Amino acid sequence: MKICVAQTRPITGDIARNIERHKAFVATAVSHQANLIIFPELSLTGYEPTLAQALAIQPDDPRLDVFQTLADTGQIMIGVGAPTQNQSRPCISLIIFQTNRPRQLYTKHYLHEDELPFFTSGERVSGLVGDKNEVALAICYELSVPQHAAAAAGSGAAIYIASVAKFVNGMEKANKRLAEIARQHHMTVFMANCIGPADGAECAGQSAVWNCEGTLVARLDVRNEGVLIFDTVTETFIQEMI
Repeated sequence: MKICVAQTRPITGDIARNIERHKAFVATAVSHQANLIIFPELSLTGYEPTLAQALAIQPDDPRLDVFQTLADTGQIMIGVGAPTQNQSRPCISLIIFQTNRPRQLYTKHYLHEDELPFFTSGERVSGLVGDKNEVALAICYELSVPQHAAAAAGSGAAIYIASVAKFVNGMEKANKRLAEIARQHHMTVFMANCIGPADGAECAGQSAVWNCEGTLVARLDVRNEGVLIFDTVTETFIQEMI
């Protein structure tokens, strides 16, 4: 598979403008014949817990129909981040668009304690996508929970993709943990991080891929939007700024 992780600078609270930016990233992924593109945590709104209740959407929001069209025409799977409506507090979700299939939802199961006042957890421990359920999705803090990666590996996933909003002070720990997941479970591991302001801090970028031995293959920088595309068969990669 050709897997693409997007590194974006979300415009806080502006879903319409973020959708327009996402379209450019998808177009780039399609031009390189990627099979899948995953965006950072809450990529359509920015990671802003205090705004999540007001910004929360339904997975079938018609504003997102453009992603289904892009998935159909580009023969690509697309995962975008958004707060989704729930009975109490919103969920942190990845909304998945697949070619000629109903959209799919993965909601963050393991929440950081700082998120508990603003969000509620999803029911599924790991999100599996792909024709053979070979791709496991994780959202930020979940990569730190050993049970999450273990469940993904136990389900037969060969690829683990973490959609995150990580600040500078959390990057060293996250990088070590993702390399460990790759080694321990013999999975190819990706991280899609954002840049720019989020929740009063700055996100650190450095979206990356590790091979199944836990070796860092490629990493984007700390300040630019772009894509990182990795071919899991040939183990070659492409980096492109957007």
